[in-house]
Amino acid sequence: MANSSSGDSVTDRLVRVLETFTPTRTAQTAAEIGRRAGLPSSSAHRIVGELVDSGLLERDDDRRVRIGMRLWELATRSSQALRLRQSAMPAMERVQARIREHTQLAILEQDEALFLERLSGPASGSNVTRVAGRLPLHASSSGLVLLAFGDHDLQERILSSPLPPLTRETITDPVALRRKLAEVRSLGHAVARGFIEAVSTGVAVPVRDETGQVVAALSVVLRRDAPVEPALVELHAGKREIERALGFRG
Repeated sequence: MANSSSGDSVTDRLVRVLETFTPTRTAQTAAEIGRRAGLPSSSAHRIVGELVDSGLLERDDDRRVRIGMRLWELATRSSQALRLRQSAMPAMERVQARIREHTQLAILEQDEALFLERLSGPASGSNVTRVAGRLPLHASSSGLVLLAFGDHDLQERILSSPLPPLTRETITDPVALRRKLAEVRSLGHAVARGFIEAVSTGVAVPVRDETGQVVAALSVVLRRDAPVEPALVELHAGKREIERALGFRG
């Protein structure tokens, strides 16, 4: 696949094709992929065909295209995210069993909170988060933790960017967000009441690796008016267990 006449690189076009898939859009036609990726129809059909031939994409019985098992296989080999998820799972299972609400693990990825895992029970409340889904850093408890303990450049980049509201209570003012981040660092946890859904409260704590760097956020999603203290006790116990598994001795 040579570079296109528009100057797009092969890699750029491949990434745009793969990025058309989302947690809720798992099957598409080649024409739909081309439209969403901004590619001419002929280019889209050719690229999709080559990705199908390589096993990175698959066609189902209706000739719609899905992410292929080979792509999953390649993505999980030696993945730092996979190691983190595996280290966190026992602790996450205990937190979820005790709190009986959605329990999540998120990392920082391209200035967003990317969710590696979510454990839920039949009685868990409302939650928009999906595995491999993303949320803005300013609008979720996990994102606030990742942002508060992130580097200065990240914080200034987010604070100088638009902060779109997800609900009426999402922080959209940079000054208020700066104060919230200072609070998160001081308390060692984030509480986001009604930031994503008016009926829910997110509670998150930072997780450190063997270097002491915050590499993830462990969180639960509670019902709006539920007390956060019991959840914080379990989250802190869970984060300590994960940190020990990652080699942190602080």
